[in-house]
Amino acid sequence: MSPDNLNAKLIYMANQIATFFQSQPAEVAAQGVATHINKYWEPRMRRKLFEHIERGGEGLNPLVIEAASKIRRPEAA
Repeated sequence: MSPDNLNAKLIYMANQIATFFQSQPAEVAAQGVATHINKYWEPRMRRKLFEHIERGGEGLNPLVIEAASKIRRPEAA
């Protein structure tokens, strides 16, 4: 899978998670996104997500951006 396709897939997956948690109360929605990503995404996926956010996070649901501070940042590759 090319890097662009991988980023597109991760953006899609992160946004799907955010869409689900947007129905939750605001005070728990970002934590729900972060908990899900921390629990189910491998470090490589989380690293790519942070790289994308650091480049501006284009295409990401704002709830994913909000949740980023609660997502465990993996060590550099």
